[in-house]
Amino acid sequence: MTTAPTSRRPALSDDEARDRALDAASRLYYARGVGAVGMDALNAESGIGLKRLYQLFPSKEAIVEEVLGGMHTSWTRDIESAAASADNPRGRLLALYDFLGRWFTDGDYRGCVFINTFGELGATSPRIATLVRDHKLDFQQYVSRLAVEAGGTEALGQQLAILAEGAQTTSAISGTPDAAAHARAAAETLIDAALR
Repeated sequence: MTTAPTSRRPALSDDEARDRALDAASRLYYARGVGAVGMDALNAESGIGLKRLYQLFPSKEAIVEEVLGGMHTSWTRDIESAAASADNPRGRLLALYDFLGRWFTDGDYRGCVFINTFGELGATSPRIATLVRDHKLDFQQYVSRLAVEAGGTEALGQQLAILAEGAQTTSAISGTPDAAAHARAAAETLIDAALR
């Protein structure tokens, strides 16, 4: 009697396993929140064994830090791409709110992962709090640069960034995308008043 040969998938490299675990953690943390996702859930979602997860990441906080780092990179790329799609400085500023409007209509929108994570861990994890603050500061500085390029001031950029932040939170709480359009209309008023 002959048996069929068994096929074994090659073991994942550490980089592949890390990427798979981080992808799973990103999805789970965003959908459920950091506190609701334990290592067992991460194991089930990623297919990476618990022992290997603990070898790859010394702590849950280390996973959260890497997830936030990856999301910062994605956010920066997406927001810069949205701004670059406009053909003039004023349009680049308003494109940020158009980007938010598209994001808010995504069926998976659960608010800003940085704000959500800060709400969960900001008071107990100084490292996470710093990562979130750095992310928000980076966005504010980017919007301020766009405002200056449009002929406005850094203060205008700060105001426009606050509108974008408020829209993210409002949309998450209300469950509707309307906040993006309201923030865009307010941004137009601010920009036009500043550039008069």
